[in-house]
Amino acid sequence: MGRILGIDYGSRRIGLALSDPLHVIASPYKTLIIRDEKQVLRELKIAVDDNDVEMLVVGLPLGMKGQETEQTRRVRRFASLLKDTGYEVILEDERLTSVSAKRSLVVQEIRTGHNKGLVDQTAAAILLQQYLDKHSG
Repeated sequence: MGRILGIDYGSRRIGLALSDPLHVIASPYKTLIIRDEKQVLRELKIAVDDNDVEMLVVGLPLGMKGQETEQTRRVRRFASLLKDTGYEVILEDERLTSVSAKRSLVVQEIRTGHNKGLVDQTAAAILLQQYLDKHSG
């Protein structure tokens, strides 16, 4: 059984998280700095190949009332691009994952202002864990 890659897509950075092979636990993995689309796809392919990833879970940033926003449209476009590249892609509601990620890091006494990449990875891990918890068993 391959791993699942969680993706927290932002305007400047993409946080990545990986599941364990049994799809029980999600862990922060790495942060990609967005320079251009081709570079992002190249780096994602490396992450997928290096970690035996079978599926991508992309965080869908809906507004607090569930409405579509400009960022929601950007993420849908990105997810569509990933599907066109041949990946199995699932969209997962990610409302409040960045807030939860910051809180989690603050509790661990990690300064979030200087560790934005770590916030993105942690947000990806939270949204992936949310997906794993819903689909376990």
